[in-house]
Amino acid sequence: MMTNQQHPVGRDQPGSVLVVIPTFNERDNLRPIVLRLRQAVPAAHVLIVDDGSPDGTGALAEQLAARDGHVHVLHRREKAGLGAAYVAGFDWGRRRDYDVFVEMDADGSHAPEELPRMLSELARPEADVDVVLGSRYVRGGRVVNWPRHRSWLSRGGNLYVKLALGAAVHDITGGFRAYRRAVLDRVKLHSVASQGYCFQVDLAWRAIEAGFTVVEVPITFVERENGESKMSGSIVQEALVRVTKWGLRRRANQLRALLAARDR
Repeated sequence: MMTNQQHPVGRDQPGSVLVVIPTFNERDNLRPIVLRLRQAVPAAHVLIVDDGSPDGTGALAEQLAARDGHVHVLHRREKAGLGAAYVAGFDWGRRRDYDVFVEMDADGSHAPEELPRMLSELARPEADVDVVLGSRYVRGGRVVNWPRHRSWLSRGGNLYVKLALGAAVHDITGGFRAYRRAVLDRVKLHSVASQGYCFQVDLAWRAIEAGFTVVEVPITFVERENGESKMSGSIVQEALVRVTKWGLRRRANQLRALLAARDR
């Protein structure tokens, strides 16, 4: 297991990269996605965070790690949510001094072949980029094999977040993204309470509020072919409730600032 990296991150290169892949019952999808990722970004390391999958995903992850020194496994005893899995993976990587942290799904919906283009955004010294979001909803981005109601739900959710939070981001709910370590060090990861896909909104919004530079890169999102989607009504409800609360808090803060400025 690698314990340190060769160089600190700089604005002229993205630095050492850790791709964190949470898994729960992804045995059929894990091997091909890891192999594609290793081919697409050979220098990157992969951390599979398995939440006690009963289908043997964890055992398969160990096999992949035994054959490839760039693949690592973090076992968790039970399914505790996407957010908690990512926080555990980020903590693992921060202890080992990785410079860039990538979120990616295990089900094949995120193409590893698009990751080099995302990482290149972090390598442009003139751009000063801290967070790269793989976006389905900017020019060049698209979604493949989604039923119409899923597309409407996703687009509507992103529009609601944009209106509620004032975030100038087209796809803040997407799960394919890259963060500089400095972002994760500042946003107080362990206070992120969101456990479902709202985690993606929560973390990106914290980065925006902290003043980090966020850019979107077009990606093609492909609906999974194997296994069951983890999306559920409770996940959608959590996101709606939390975003509404954040939006109301934002409006209240704006009102207080306006009143304070008027009374000066």
